[in-house]
Amino acid sequence: MNTTPMTPQDRLVFALDVPAQKEAERYVKMLEGVVGCFKVGLELFISEGPDVIKMIHDHSSANIFLDLKLHDIPATVRGALRSVEKLGVRYITLHSTEGEVILETAEEVKDSGLEVLAVTVLTSTSASSLASLGIREDINAAALVLDRAIRAKNSGCAGVICSGEEVKVVRQRCGDKFKIVVPGIRPQWAFVQGDDHSRITTPAQAIKDGADLIVVGRPIRDAKDPREAAQKIIDEIPHTPNQR
Repeated sequence: MNTTPMTPQDRLVFALDVPAQKEAERYVKMLEGVVGCFKVGLELFISEGPDVIKMIHDHSSANIFLDLKLHDIPATVRGALRSVEKLGVRYITLHSTEGEVILETAEEVKDSGLEVLAVTVLTSTSASSLASLGIREDINAAALVLDRAIRAKNSGCAGVICSGEEVKVVRQRCGDKFKIVVPGIRPQWAFVQGDDHSRITTPAQAIKDGADLIVVGRPIRDAKDPREAAQKIIDEIPHTPNQR
């Protein structure tokens, strides 16, 4: 794993939450040299397939985060990870809900440079959502995230996805070498009504609490000048003295 200290630019992941490659390419070209990583989610990847990954490689030197949230039987997930390894992306996500039996599939690509990140609890999940899923009332999102993060670390995953509310405790328990990626990032100037992320935080607070990477979509995508908005977010990210 790379131990070079990360710059604020390295820490910013732009979510390419668009339905087609043509629109994604416009943002990649616009934000090349500003953001450190582009995230390709389920909608775009199903629409365009591996061609969208090639397009990003063709137009940018940024890392690529393939956010597919793999969730299947272990043999199928292992096969999927081997296929993802060939695409030249830096990060891939899988769900942690099935426990070690799925998390341990990360060992399949351990030495390849592909970093497997476990999704703990979606940032759209609220306390009432957990209750509706049968989670005991005395177990809150933070406790569930921490349990799944520890399991992910012990199973060989490179890191986890969690909300800004849980970053500090995950960092304390899992150490500096465990990668923490935080979606649901909203700068103070970009908070919106009816946000589908229920557990959100600002860029500066997430990094201060221990996040390695922050994922930002709408505040950049919907800005009048997306490149300027991305730079504005980078300017909010504090430099950290260690190698996280």
